[in-house]
Amino acid sequence: MDDLIQCYFRIGFNNKEILGVLAQNHNIVISIRTLKRRCRKLGLFRRRSQTDINQVIAFVQEELRGNGQMQGYRWLHLRAVQRGLVVSQETVRQIIKALDPHGVEMRRAHRLRRRLYTTRGPNALWHMDSYDKLKPFGICINGCIDGYSRYVLWMEAYTTNNDPKVIASYYLQCVERVGGCPERLRADRGTENGHVEGMHNFLRREHGDAFAGEKSFLYGRSTANQRIESWWGILRKQSVQFWMNLFKSVQDAGHFSGDSLDKSLMQFCFLELVQKELDEVVRTWNSHRIRPVPSRGDSGGRPVLLYTAPQIFGGEDRLKLFDQEEIDLCKEECRPKGQLPCDEDVFDLSVLLMQEHGWDIPKDAFDAAELYTLLREEVRNNL
Repeated sequence: MDDLIQCYFRIGFNNKEILGVLAQNHNIVISIRTLKRRCRKLGLFRRRSQTDINQVIAFVQEELRGNGQMQGYRWLHLRAVQRGLVVSQETVRQIIKALDPHGVEMRRAHRLRRRLYTTRGPNALWHMDSYDKLKPFGICINGCIDGYSRYVLWMEAYTTNNDPKVIASYYLQCVERVGGCPERLRADRGTENGHVEGMHNFLRREHGDAFAGEKSFLYGRSTANQRIESWWGILRKQSVQFWMNLFKSVQDAGHFSGDSLDKSLMQFCFLELVQKELDEVVRTWNSHRIRPVPSRGDSGGRPVLLYTAPQIFGGEDRLKLFDQEEIDLCKEECRPKGQLPCDEDVFDLSVLLMQEHGWDIPKDAFDAAELYTLLREEVRNNL
């Protein structure tokens, strides 16, 4: 039990949320007093034993050198807590204000009024879509989000988001992981979604609800796919804009022409870093607190709790079960992501050049940009 308490504390859950998820997901019922005693024993404090301010400043400075420059103080505070730092939101806010005043002003933005969105619970409606902002540089993103909880189910960066077999593999991996498929699934009419439509309708063909079979898959314009479109805006602000700026600076310096070789080298140097950052953004998003908006009927909460323990919030899990044999049959029409981040010939040549020159594997975006420039120059000089 102590490991669970420590895990949920580090994610950023408050005491009430920890008690709720222990009871709902682990059948562990304890009092608030017992929880507080356990936390003290484990050295888990929210206000006491504050982390040294210099360590917090160093953390914020490190984040601001990367995609953290795109993020607000609440997001960075949650990331600090997940790193094991004991610090208040106000302290993080003041540090960011001092270190990055321009960024603070840039993040002040107006919000659009959106239509009221309602679903009965998690897995009632998934929204999937592809994101092309980094596609000109060879990195393609595809993702899916649960409509009720706003829990991000998958977020994948790869060399393509047009191959229906690859997109179908994301879907099947997800339904296997969560143990079922959603009641309904929404996507745009892109050809990349054809396999997912067929598989989802196949898995839902014998269910007895009103949305079984072909009614379980919804097509619509990408811009009207509200939940995932909203998430793309968040992703751009928290991460993708940083990569867009970096790649554009490489292009402006004359080091990217857009041909297949340059895209492959970009994929070799950056794809794993982009995926790692996507995973980090998703982890932070899924555990952050969505503020309630009573005027829209939105009670708020953390996506991970809204998805895994909807009963706490009055929701109903709409997950639909399937037979493993059906999944195995669908897998025959899938193509999972390859082990290599780029074209095999470019990969082999790049690895060889790195070994010959003693170039290290990049640890961050700027190391990757330097490696890309070196590889590109070396390869083109030998063509």
